[in-house]
Amino acid sequence: MKLGILFSGGKDSFLAMLKALECNHEIACLITIISKNNESYMFHVPAIELACYHAKALDIPLVEGRTEGIKEKELIDLKIALSEAMVKYQINGIVTGAIASTYQAGRIQRICDELGLWCFNPLWQMDQMLVLREIINEKLRTIITGIAAYPLDEKWLGRKINDEFCEDVLLLEKKYMINPAGEGGEFETLVIGSPIHKYTLNILEAEKQYCATENWGMLIIKKVELEKKDLHFQ
Repeated sequence: MKLGILFSGGKDSFLAMLKALECNHEIACLITIISKNNESYMFHVPAIELACYHAKALDIPLVEGRTEGIKEKELIDLKIALSEAMVKYQINGIVTGAIASTYQAGRIQRICDELGLWCFNPLWQMDQMLVLREIINEKLRTIITGIAAYPLDEKWLGRKINDEFCEDVLLLEKKYMINPAGEGGEFETLVIGSPIHKYTLNILEAEKQYCATENWGMLIIKKVELEKKDLHFQ
């Protein structure tokens, strides 16, 4: 089936895309919504502007929508972007990286029903530690770009998701009830390379913004370039 993917550049949308490809679906386009609201209810915000680099690195066209990020009204902007993808790329459905958020999944499903699109959620209700393990096993090079929960601090910004990361978040889950895959909004991610990238994203300049009193931080990526993929992904 010809599908578009709701794409943030983060781990969940990438893993969902890989699973769709494993099911022999065609990814006809990436669909990204850039929100002006850092606390958007629906959309990923940190480093979302890098979706255009991913589109080039993956050689998949990008449909880019924008929204003020006003609760519920941002769904109108999503519907416009999906409609554009239907016209431009004749998609029959979409892929999402939804794991447990009924708020997001339910609203996306409603829009798909209105447009006559199939909605494929390959990660839905997946164990969150298994999500992290699959990120590593599938060789998705993933870093943390946003944090929003105690006791995560600025040292977590820019961290790679690897075995050590998994051990640390498992301890935090037991002690602080943090969702290990960040499904509660505890952290956001960016994939900088994968087996399906033709180029990887090389971060040349970045700045950490962190507010200890609010347990909030973001990795602001100021400069990036596309690099030819190394042989480890061949």
